[in-house]
Amino acid sequence: MKKAIIVGASSGIGRQLAILLASKNYMVAITGRRKYLLEELQSQWPDNFIISDFDITNTSIVATKLENLVTMLGGLDLLILSAGKGDINESLDFNIEKQAIDLNVVGFTTVVDWTIHYFHQQQCGHLAAITSVAGIRGGRQAPAYNASKAFQINYLEGLRQKVTQLKLPIFITDLRPGLVATKPAPVKIKFLIAPVEKAARQMLHGIERKRSVVYVTRRWRLIAFLIRMLPKQIYNRI
Repeated sequence: MKKAIIVGASSGIGRQLAILLASKNYMVAITGRRKYLLEELQSQWPDNFIISDFDITNTSIVATKLENLVTMLGGLDLLILSAGKGDINESLDFNIEKQAIDLNVVGFTTVVDWTIHYFHQQQCGHLAAITSVAGIRGGRQAPAYNASKAFQINYLEGLRQKVTQLKLPIFITDLRPGLVATKPAPVKIKFLIAPVEKAARQMLHGIERKRSVVYVTRRWRLIAFLIRMLPKQIYNRI
C-alpha cells in the first residue's frame, strides 16, 4: 500500500484528491486546521485516513507534525501540498496581504523544504504542490496572492533543478489550476470554471505520470500562454 500526506485536505481540491487516493488504496494522512472536517472525511474511509489538525503558518511545529505522520503511515511516497489562501483585496489591506504571504510563502516553504530533505534522505519520493495560473503575472485584485503564487512556481523550479543534480528518483509536480469551483465566481466566466472533481482527477493524472507542470484544466495551458504574451500596456488596463 502506497503512503501519502495531503496538507490542506479539509475542503476543496485537497479533500477531493484525498478521496481519489483512498479509492486507489493509498494510506493517506490528511491535515488541515478544521478538525471536524477531517474527522468527517475519515469516517467515510476509516481504513485509509489518518488525521492531524494543524496550521502550517505555525512553522515551529510543521516538521514534528509531518514526522509523526510519516511514522504513523510507516513511510512516505507522495506529499501533496494543497493549502493556500487568496482573498480579493482591492483596498490593499495589509492584514489580508500578510495572511496570503504567511500561508503561501512561509508555510509553503516550510512544508516543501521538509519534504525535499526527507526524500533526499530516503533517496526517492514525489512532491506535488498546487500553485496557480495567477502566478504568471501580477494581479490588481489580489496582489499578494499572485505574487505568492509566482514565488511558489519559481521555488518549485529551483527545487526541481536541485533534485535533478542529485540524480535520484525524486519528482516535483507543479499543479497550476486556472479557475476551480471552490467558491462562487462571476457568472460571465462560468465556462472557464472547472468542477472540483474534474480538477482533482486531472491533477492526479499528472501526478501519476510524474509530469513537471500540470495545467488544470488543460485549456489553461493556452490561456496561460496568452496571458504571458499580452503586452504590458494592454495588461495594465485590464
